[in-house]
Amino acid sequence: MKILAIESSCDETAAAVVEDGRKVLSSIVASQVEEHRLYGGVVPEIASRRHAEAITPVVKQALTQADVTLAQLDAIAVTHAPGLIGALLVGVNFAKGLSLSTGLPLVPTHHLRSHIASNYISNPELKPPFLCLVVSGGHSHIVMVEDYTKMKIIGKTRDDAAGEAFDKAARTMGMPYPGGIELDKAAQDGDPHAFKLPRPVVHDAPYDFSFSGLKTAVINLIHNSAQKGQELNKADVCASFRYAVVDCLSTNFIKAAEDLGATKLVIAGGVSANRLLRQTLSEECQKRGWQFYMPEKSLCGDNAAMVGSQGYYEYLSGNIADTDLNAYATMSIEC
Repeated sequence: MKILAIESSCDETAAAVVEDGRKVLSSIVASQVEEHRLYGGVVPEIASRRHAEAITPVVKQALTQADVTLAQLDAIAVTHAPGLIGALLVGVNFAKGLSLSTGLPLVPTHHLRSHIASNYISNPELKPPFLCLVVSGGHSHIVMVEDYTKMKIIGKTRDDAAGEAFDKAARTMGMPYPGGIELDKAAQDGDPHAFKLPRPVVHDAPYDFSFSGLKTAVINLIHNSAQKGQELNKADVCASFRYAVVDCLSTNFIKAAEDLGATKLVIAGGVSANRLLRQTLSEECQKRGWQFYMPEKSLCGDNAAMVGSQGYYEYLSGNIADTDLNAYATMSIEC
């Protein structure tokens, strides 16, 4: 079964053709990073306009690379939530038009479910159930994946997401957008114990996260040093902050797994490319004899291949939309 997948939830216009949920026949991503870097972050209005310009050539290129025609497809999957509403609408409306003109079934796909599905491509042997840590610029969740389309939130951030904290800390240090990637690189040369940073705890919910206070602590550290005319070792600040964030993520994730008796752990989302997070969880799982899966780094960021993978399982479960399908800025992964 071949599915054309479309992704436009933020600042990447992407299209892919995926066969049977696991085999990627093509994957095209048109990034807007260089343009948004001028503003230090994504500008929603600009992102929407660039999606409108890029989506037709990107879809054509995906079909050409896969060497398939529209007549050879079985369905069209599209990210309809969550994300920037204007950006989502471009992809959703394009997919609706294509579905209407070709008669192909339209499959609405949740962005975070798709991030989890990136692991099905990187690890063909992986099957639910498993416990997944989904970490990105806008989301930080611990999710019990009971089946391909049945998921339950075990823990989530109460304020900032881990990726957002990384990006804002990096921006304060003058690093270009996307800052989280730059911070991760700089941290490789620093001392993770150089600065003592807090580990916020949500007392009434042991699996929930809170990164707002940690983010504020590192920003205050940077600003206070600048006001005093003191020069901080940037690599040490990056390493200490990365260590603190990863410590929070891994501690709660491992605790949830132990309490729930989960022995198959998975990570997904943009922050799953973070080197320390991958290393830490790999070591923790190895010590306990648990299975650990992570996506290839090329699939950690937004792409349409992951949408095609999840779209396949959504299709099998009967999740087919009519032409009144809408986009939503927020939507629970449990829906």
